[in-house]
Amino acid sequence: MSITRLLQGEITDSLIVEKRGAAGWITFNDPGRHNAMSYDMWVAVPKAIKLFEADDEIRAIVLTGAGGKAFVSGANISQFEKLRTGADAVAEYERVGEEAQGALYNTFKPVIARIDGYCIGGGLNISLCCDIRIASDASSFAIPAGRLGLGYRLTAIRNLVSTVGAPQALDIMLSASRFTAQEALIKGLVQYVVPADQLDSTVDAYLAKVTANAPITLRAAKKAVREFQRVAPHIDAEGIQKMVLTCFASEDYQEGKRAFAEKRSPVFTGK
Repeated sequence: MSITRLLQGEITDSLIVEKRGAAGWITFNDPGRHNAMSYDMWVAVPKAIKLFEADDEIRAIVLTGAGGKAFVSGANISQFEKLRTGADAVAEYERVGEEAQGALYNTFKPVIARIDGYCIGGGLNISLCCDIRIASDASSFAIPAGRLGLGYRLTAIRNLVSTVGAPQALDIMLSASRFTAQEALIKGLVQYVVPADQLDSTVDAYLAKVTANAPITLRAAKKAVREFQRVAPHIDAEGIQKMVLTCFASEDYQEGKRAFAEKRSPVFTGK
């Protein structure tokens, strides 16, 4: 199988984009930070998806993380003070994150998440933008927004609810708990859990099935499923967005950032 590096020199080195045979691969590549998503990584994702969509030889897309310890551990919190503080900065970060996750969610090509290790926060939402999630038994999952004072955008909640249902989504969000791979399987966060030494062979076998199928049929099926998952027009999207932005303007958000940096439990006041 031939492997060709794409977009090198055009995007951050923290995102590796490759064409491997009939699949396009995106590797989140910042293992020192457990592949936490930086602003530049978010910006690069839609460029990679657009390139894959334009190549008829690419029949599926795989997302994975470098280093063997994480898929994506969430957003790069070291950038929060600069990029997620202040109304304009928060709005820009939300726009870039929404564009990246929308590109993954809406692409007409099948997308597989290969998960090995931490799949946390924004990383979990990235995986929920994918069609198939295959995880090693060493993986762990969480959305710790409640422990950081973060707002969680409507489309991210949509992804969670459409994957696991409202009761499980509420448990995941309200508890901010971390779940093992087996617990994630039970909740419906992933479709497959395999021993770590079988992860690559399992992903390869699934990828072989997908790339052998009729692309037009898969495209139609995925479009139909996505239509069923659309946010209903009567939902108060504007009101929800205001609530999300209020989180980022709150004292609790500042406390969440301080507590994380100081490696202590936050003390929230609801202000």
